[in-house]
Amino acid sequence: MIERYTPKEIGKIWQEQEKFERFLKIETLFCQALEKLKKIPKGVSSKIQKVKISIPQIKKIEEKTHHDIVAFISYVSSKIGKASRYLHFGLTSSDILDTALAWQIKDASLIILKDLDKLINLVKKKALYYKDTLCVARTHGVHAEIYSFGLKFLYFYSDLIEEKRLLKESLNYVASGKISGAVGTFAHIQPKVEEYICKKIGINYAPISTQIVSRERFAYYLSILALIGCSLERFATEIRHLHRTEIKEASEPFYKGQKGSSAMPHKQNPVVCERICGLARLLRANMLAAFENINLWHERDISHSSVERIILPDSTIILDYMVKKTIDVISGLVVDKDNMLKNIELNRGLIYSQKILLNLMGKGLNRLDAYNIVQDISLRVINNNSSFKDELINDERIKKYLTKTEIENIFNPYIYLNNIDKIYKRFGM
Repeated sequence: MIERYTPKEIGKIWQEQEKFERFLKIETLFCQALEKLKKIPKGVSSKIQKVKISIPQIKKIEEKTHHDIVAFISYVSSKIGKASRYLHFGLTSSDILDTALAWQIKDASLIILKDLDKLINLVKKKALYYKDTLCVARTHGVHAEIYSFGLKFLYFYSDLIEEKRLLKESLNYVASGKISGAVGTFAHIQPKVEEYICKKIGINYAPISTQIVSRERFAYYLSILALIGCSLERFATEIRHLHRTEIKEASEPFYKGQKGSSAMPHKQNPVVCERICGLARLLRANMLAAFENINLWHERDISHSSVERIILPDSTIILDYMVKKTIDVISGLVVDKDNMLKNIELNRGLIYSQKILLNLMGKGLNRLDAYNIVQDISLRVINNNSSFKDELINDERIKKYLTKTEIENIFNPYIYLNNIDKIYKRFGM
């Protein structure tokens, strides 16, 4: 991922230096395990552990080998002398690659989970703060009924807590290493060595592997990352719509010194939310690539490798960046409650149409007849730019069933929020 969208903490996990140091740690633990089993002399692991990784030197070797693990092994071997005869003994490249990758995924995910916690707590606070804030709900982009602005946050909160659970639970399956040899048969290594190494670095081990762990794991993992990204995108899209000039109910923060356009000085654009939406597309694309990586020849080919070097680091980095930016947007969100109330009035009372319909049915009118009457009056309001309440009060058909006082009582927006406390209670709020 380019530096522009790479948070430092998660970006460090995927740096070359970090990757090769993890390779070295796995090789060290491997020799420790062999020492405990008295398969090799004591002291080999300590020599490996002391090696200082030099990326330029490893890269120089790789120019000849055209193989990064062979270059890494050659470099380490040159630093430990005779002990090199025990280095990588019975291992295959994917033992190191897949185990390190699982380790990196686990650590990257822990950062994402930590930032998700911050976002979830913030969204919860906003849900509570705006619980009684009236706004209009829109379906198909059209005014529907009275709504609570807080429910927009609560809906987002509900998705985030479930997605966080899915991500956390997925690590038991996804973050699984393998130290089982060339085709996964443990022909030259005891299974307890694999178990020892994976336990030491805090990941699971795959119960069975070929030359690699199954790529279903990564497809599942990237599906979850893409899912979380979609939820962030959906909320960002909501803010983008509410930010529009003709709506102006909520907008992302615009900081001192910030510029919205090189041509139009007045512009304050929802650029962060748009960026979140754009990056979500990459997460979905990377997810598709991960599914393509599942189908490999026999016990493994290398067609997945080049893809994973891009999609796994990039997807974790992208998602963490998106989470952080969503936190920024929500923290500085500008909410115009007055404009929300003004927008409710734009439809001239039509959003109360269902309430009128149900009241007519309650007075004994059948649904179809009641619906046709209310629709007829609604169309009159739309075509004549008149008031729904006034049209109802003056309509002879309505007078047979509803008094003026009953109609006026129906036009109380807070009635629509009577049960939202029960919705909040479902979340322990």
